[in-house]
Amino acid sequence: QDGDLKFPLESVKKLKELMDGNRPISPRMVVPVASHTLCHEKSLPEEFQPVCKREDANKIFQRLSLAAEDDLCEICANAACAGCF
Repeated sequence: QDGDLKFPLESVKKLKELMDGNRPISPRMVVPVASHTLCHEKSLPEEFQPVCKREDANKIFQRLSLAAEDDLCEICANAACAGCF
């Protein structure tokens, strides 16, 4: 979930895979993937298409990607969760 937008966890994980796959290898060279690049990916889950029409799409994609980090439990990755820490 990001604000009033809700997406299935599996779709968010796919988004993260797409974002990670478009990053350079060197950590010094890491630049956020532009939302317009993601929006042109054929494998982008359909539920993200409305996000592509928003000016803040890149920020939304970045926040959703953070929620799918492997080192967070799936329950606590949700911003609404307050019971894990």
